Amino acid sequence: MTLHLPTLFLLDIYMLTLLGGLMLHAWRRSKSEATLGCMAGTLLLAALGALVVGLRGMGVDTLSILLGNMLLQLASGVGWAAMRVFVGRRLCWPGVAAGALLWGLLGLWPYFMSSVSLRVTISTLLTVLYTTLTAWELWRVRRQLEVAIAPALALLLVHALFCAGLLLVSRGPAIERMWDGLDHGFLTWRLLETFLFAISIAFVILAMVRERAELRYRAAAERDPLTNIGNRRAFTGNAEARLARCVAEDRPAALLLCDLDHFKQLNDSHGHATGDAALVAFGRLLALGIRQQDVCGRIGGEEFACLLPAADEAVALQVAERIRQACSELLLEPEVRVSVSIGVASTEQAGYDLSRLLALADQALYRAKAGGRDRVERFAG
Repeated sequence: MTLHLPTLFLLDIYMLTLLGGLMLHAWRRSKSEATLGCMAGTLLLAALGALVVGLRGMGVDTLSILLGNMLLQLASGVGWAAMRVFVGRRLCWPGVAAGALLWGLLGLWPYFMSSVSLRVTISTLLTVLYTTLTAWELWRVRRQLEVAIAPALALLLVHALFCAGLLLVSRGPAIERMWDGLDHGFLTWRLLETFLFAISIAFVILAMVRERAELRYRAAAERDPLTNIGNRRAFTGNAEARLARCVAEDRPAALLLCDLDHFKQLNDSHGHATGDAALVAFGRLLALGIRQQDVCGRIGGEEFACLLPAADEAVALQVAERIRQACSELLLEPEVRVSVSIGVASTEQAGYDLSRLLALADQALYRAKAGGRDRVERFAG
């Protein structure tokens, strides 16, 4: 198959510019996603670098060799920076600019400027290095990232291997002749692969950014903004999933329904700031006082719920008493203390229906309030 080199150059420049512009637009719309801004910079720098390199043979060879390749190496460095930003690491500006600066320094060496083979080798090795570093940024935090990174890793690996492999099979006279119009194989296939890689990696990065944004929005929608624990929606979904698992494993479960005592009076006497502090303190106490498999959430104004999978009524009463005792020791301000009343219901009484568990626990909570508050009561049907 014969590929027309000038056409590929123009197509490569056009596609890099188009993708860079679209990525720049996405960055401006996102307002805070620096990864998209870095990717836009990568694509636009690569387009400009390809354009300058394409001027070779028009009387500006020195400018083409130096500036064009410096821009291409800087594009690779900014691509590495984009992935560092994505995984939450700080930018390393010396590393970003190192490839471009190295090329500029080598340009002062007459032999380097006269040897096509050496220039192609250095350029390809720098590309492979930056691509490998970019993949490493993802791989090192693969267990912490919640988004799919396999497509990006695969693309980066294939890109690095392709460049390295093409360099190995296109050494010596083949590279020396390519600028003379006798052998365009190396440059032609390099441009074609760059064209395909740029399209693929741009869409993959955009998908990763979008997936992470959706996960963050979903987490925010299920998080109580004051106490930073799950809200009613999150509690309901997670609790129903845990109950379904308990059914499958034939294990019991229990539910605690907690209500801060005299909360309205606390707000009226000491202000809403103190009331908010009480909610935050109890939410933290509840989150720290349960097991990893337990589910807790703020389901109302001063009402909290906690589901204990694989716990019978006796265990639930012990947990509830421990929570009640810890709450009674909270000191918000000098001489300002809070207490909590807790109702307990178990699947032995209510079955594995969450709404039924909540209803029975609410009856037990009513008994705790009627009995003087600051106490734990079990449902006694």
